[in-house]
Amino acid sequence: MDRPVLQVEQLVRRFGEHTAVDKVSFTIRTGETYGLLGPNGAGKTTTISVIAGLLRADEGTVTLLGEPVTPARKSLIGLVPQDIALYPDLSAIENLQFFGSLQNLNGKALSARVAEVLDVVGLADRAKDRIETYSGGMKRRANIAVGLLHEPRLLILDEPTVGVDPQSRNSILEAVAELGGSGMAVLYTTHYMEEAERLCDRIGIIDQGRLIAEGSRDELVQGLGEKATVSFRVAGGREDIEAWRVDLQRLPEVNAVNDVESGLSVVTASGPGLIAPAVQSAQAHRLEVTGVDVVQPDLEAVFLNLTGKALRD
Repeated sequence: MDRPVLQVEQLVRRFGEHTAVDKVSFTIRTGETYGLLGPNGAGKTTTISVIAGLLRADEGTVTLLGEPVTPARKSLIGLVPQDIALYPDLSAIENLQFFGSLQNLNGKALSARVAEVLDVVGLADRAKDRIETYSGGMKRRANIAVGLLHEPRLLILDEPTVGVDPQSRNSILEAVAELGGSGMAVLYTTHYMEEAERLCDRIGIIDQGRLIAEGSRDELVQGLGEKATVSFRVAGGREDIEAWRVDLQRLPEVNAVNDVESGLSVVTASGPGLIAPAVQSAQAHRLEVTGVDVVQPDLEAVFLNLTGKALRD
């Protein structure tokens, strides 16, 4: 196979005594969309900041097309940050012309490229309008356009759909899917499980700075053993719930028991078959079961099983 566009090996970044990124390793190849999936504070933004050369690594290496990331080779990267990095009193065209000039684009080549990226992000009809008149979702799409201008080999998108309306979110996801299909390597950070499932060829699950699992969506779910998560809402005291937890952990079909709001969730290969014995056990501990939810395996279930907490926590 051809060499990876991006190769990250044993990456470590510390802030004082806090290790924000702890021995993270992964690769991305041409045409591949790789998702870093994890909650806020998991280390996603720090990881991509080191990759883009905005922060230095304390340990480990980052290579682009087999070579270290030097100032001259940063032009191979297009970085789209969470914050909007645009001039609000300029139009989309004027912003793109300015940022394009910083990438040594000019003349007809710059004009053609500006038109191309505006079309990719669906803003061609608003190209002459000032950024300050844009909705939040349109601003984020214009942000992506800036990252695409110089035709990078690797595009890094840091949670590009946070805080946008559903229509704009769908437009952003469609644009990202098109980029991966065109052969660009894409690194996409998110804490939205459905985005990772929709966009990413491979997914790295990151929590507390560590990459704890990696693979395609199907590989990650299969690694769970096709188990379901059954969540029980109960009314009762905490001591009774803890005693109930002990009994649940003794059931042979139970793989893990985790805390959820107002109760417990159980990872099990039995799925709905666990409900009756679990309810009987709860009643034996003076607990009233007020609700039951069964979730078949998905990335949320994988994350819950690996970390003991929901992705939204």
